[in-house]
Amino acid sequence: MATVVDVVAAPRRCILLLFILLLLGVSVAEVYDPHLGTKRVVFQTNYGDIEFGFYPKVAPKTVDHIFKLVRLGAYNTNHFFRVDKGFVAQVADVMGGREAPVNEEQRQEGEKTVPGEFSKVKHVRGILSMGRYSDPDSAASSFSILLGSAPHLDEQYAVFGKVTKGDETLSKLEELPTRTEGMFVMPLERITIMSTYYYDTEAKVSSSNCEDEVIILRKRLMLADKLLQQQRTALLP
Repeated sequence: MATVVDVVAAPRRCILLLFILLLLGVSVAEVYDPHLGTKRVVFQTNYGDIEFGFYPKVAPKTVDHIFKLVRLGAYNTNHFFRVDKGFVAQVADVMGGREAPVNEEQRQEGEKTVPGEFSKVKHVRGILSMGRYSDPDSAASSFSILLGSAPHLDEQYAVFGKVTKGDETLSKLEELPTRTEGMFVMPLERITIMSTYYYDTEAKVSSSNCEDEVIILRKRLMLADKLLQQQRTALLP
């Protein structure tokens, strides 16, 4: 049976864990998002970084495809060809948007399409959603980052993740001068994805278990104090 001390200590431990996660750079939105997986991707653009995570249970095939393209470096030298303030910032298809030529592995994966994994997840700011043609199964490698709410896209386009850091970069993109070509609002300057990298947040969190870290820290402090006392004894007459 839990004691009064246990009941009081439990929420304190939760608060402490949340504080540790915040120190590690994990946002409150990430902690409480039931869809978000542990993998993170960072697009380093000439206007700042954009980090995003995936929804592997919402759109597993899409996530596998996009993450493989990231691992292959297929988005390097690609760009955002569309920035429609309050609506979307859209990444170009890797087969036509890169400045560098694709290699064979990138070409094989870049030419693949994924089935439309439509879900109940809403299109709101920060959401990642696949681009496609009229065919619901024609999504390839182009995707949009939502810059506002777009309910007319719900259950029509495949949501597969969301931005976890870099909203300030998105705001910068929204302020760039644009031109209109047909239905697309496009930036006058090229917004280049100069490089990309990825990591797993689970590795960070698992290596920072609160109780284990406290025990290790105490042992290190005790050892340091012991060595200090030994040094003092050796130096003092």
